[in-house]
This record gives sequence, C-alpha cells and structure tokens, in this order.
Amino acid sequence: RVVKNVAGYDLCKLFVGARGSLGVILEATFKLRPLPEAEKFVQAHFDTLEKAGAFLSGVWRSEVAPVALDLHHQVSGGLEPPSAFTVVAGFAGMKEDVAWQISRIRDLGAGDSSSLEYERRFWNAPLALVRRLSAIPSKIVGSLAGLQESPFVARAGNGVIYYRGGPEPPKTKPSGQLARRIKDAYDPKHILSDIPI
Repeated sequence: RVVKNVAGYDLCKLFVGARGSLGVILEATFKLRPLPEAEKFVQAHFDTLEKAGAFLSGVWRSEVAPVALDLHHQVSGGLEPPSAFTVVAGFAGMKEDVAWQISRIRDLGAGDSSSLEYERRFWNAPLALVRRLSAIPSKIVGSLAGLQESPFVARAGNGVIYYRGGPEPPKTKPSGQLARRIKDAYDPKHILSDIPI
C-alpha cells in the first residue's frame, strides 16, 4: 500500500519482501512512540456483507486513521450461526485526537463501544482449523463472499483474512514476470541473490 499522496512502490515493504535479492540493508531507523493517552474501539453491525463493505469504503474515504480496522463474522458461543457482520475500528493517541476520530466515525454509523473480545473468541473457539487468505483491502468483501457461513476475522486495513472451516484457499502462483522486472530495475547486473519466487 502506498502512503496517501505519494506515487510509486512502498520501498520498505518491497525490500523486506525481496529477502536480499534487491539490495542489502545496511542501516535501519525506527521511530518509537510513547504509549497512547487514550485507546478506544467502536463497532457497527450489518445484516449483509455488502452493507459492511459499503461502511468500510466510507471509512477509507474519510479523514479517520484507525489503528485497527477489522470485519468479523463469528459463531456465538461456538455453536449457533452468527447473526451479523461487525466492523470494529480502534483508535489510539492523544485524548483529543481519539475523541475527534470517534466522533467522525460515529457520523459514518459506528456508534457502539467495542473491544478486542471478538479476537479472543475467534482464536479460542473449539472449531475447525484456521485458514488464511489475502486480498487487496478494497477487494476484501468479494473475497469473503464464499465464506459467509464460516466464522472469520478480516483485517480490513491490510487484506488478511482468517477463517475457520469453509473452502481451502486457492493456490496462486507468484507473478514471476513482475518480480523479474523489479529485479532488473533494482539489480540490473544481477549481482545479488536470485529473486525468491
């Protein structure tokens, strides 16, 4: 994902994912932040996946910047089918900033207070094996369409979906052609190790 108003590759993710085939990392700088003054979670419930997706689109177009943005669909008590699709947004930072962002997301329709309890329930449920699926965040709802009866937690911010039961995730081959073009651009003499495909 590219930072807003910046064109081009996210070089940090590109180099980390290349595992030494595009360059050698000689130095790293880390930015440390103090613990947030405030941390709050809100949620919104939807009766269809499409309505949850429309809400997520509204969040992405808005000025808010949640530190957590998940869409989940779970089995209550581990037995009954889930009743709703729920989007949870979390905010952390200075009190005033968190309060402002909470008011903005409430304008979009998320009003109920929430927590990360859904996360604990999902990972501790005595159900089928957890599977993993990845999608572009803007395509996450389409990727979830076949999982509507399976409990899932989808990271709407990065497109990683965890689900129990349901179909096996499709096997995809990495795009060697794109990887080769990037390798040719960053290492034209092919001095570094070959690309991990």
